[in-house]
Amino acid sequence: MRGTGGQFMMLVVMNAMLLVAGVVISGGAFLSVFNLQSMAGQVPEIGLLAIGVMLAMCAGNGGIDLSGIALANLSGVVSAVVMVSILGPAADPTTFSIGFMLGCLLVGFAGGLFNGMLIARFNITPILCTLGTQMAFMGLAVVVSQGRAVTVGSPALLSSLGNDMLFGVPISFVIFIAVATAVGAVLKYTPYGLWLMLMGTNPKAATFAGFPKSAVILATYALSGTLSGLAGIIVAARNVNVKFDYGSSYLLIAILIAVMAGVRPEGGYGRVVCVVLSAIALQLMSSLLNFGGLSNFVRDFAWGALLLTFLAVGRYDVIGFFAPMRRTEDPSAPVPQSPK
Repeated sequence: MRGTGGQFMMLVVMNAMLLVAGVVISGGAFLSVFNLQSMAGQVPEIGLLAIGVMLAMCAGNGGIDLSGIALANLSGVVSAVVMVSILGPAADPTTFSIGFMLGCLLVGFAGGLFNGMLIARFNITPILCTLGTQMAFMGLAVVVSQGRAVTVGSPALLSSLGNDMLFGVPISFVIFIAVATAVGAVLKYTPYGLWLMLMGTNPKAATFAGFPKSAVILATYALSGTLSGLAGIIVAARNVNVKFDYGSSYLLIAILIAVMAGVRPEGGYGRVVCVVLSAIALQLMSSLLNFGGLSNFVRDFAWGALLLTFLAVGRYDVIGFFAPMRRTEDPSAPVPQSPK
């Protein structure tokens, strides 16, 4: 892929520069073990949602999943309400934790499959479909929870996922890296990954080539939904309760991470490793703003400005920087080359 190495190197350099800036501003405290662990523990839930956004964008045709955080909250709320009614967290912490986690994954998978069915079977524009399901998922979470926070407590197994360390690294971050690695391997080494990228690159050619378009869309949104369910588990593990409106700004941040990672809004390209680096860069930037004493309002402004900037720069090749990345409908048409 043209620009692949450039995007990766840009993110590596960005992370390095943010680390250096953090050291300068904080006098070295930015690289303390506690701060690094704290930052690593905050990456997974938004990083998982960003991978889901990336998958939907890669499918092309304006594909995007706007329902990620709403589905994550719904999965946590529904699973918590069901498990609390059946077995309280204090009665059998291990069984409660396992049941809660399985419930989150199941609800997330079902919600993602519902998105995929609406898009694939009824040909609804993805951005409008997931905007509608986002509101539906949030409304359902409000009804199920009666608008209140649902307490899951701190059962040992569940709490360890959000708060404990493995060789000094937060377990939630280890899970995030493992999941990201698995998704990256699926995209690179399986027919599904090939179908997804080619379908996003040229949907008409994919249709004429006999690609299972509906099955790819169903699988993509089901996987995105499952990642939302996993994010719901991490959210519950880091807090003692779940709520329908948790992470109200996560949608913007997840999209920003995907765009920073070089995922093309028109589809056909995305690398999981770049999404991981992008999520880390954004967390470093957030912590840097906190060390600088800036308010959350400034941070939100910075996120919006970054999103617009990367969308504008994304129209150009990362390596050539001034060579437009526009594709033509004719696959035989010459593609502008980066200046040597």
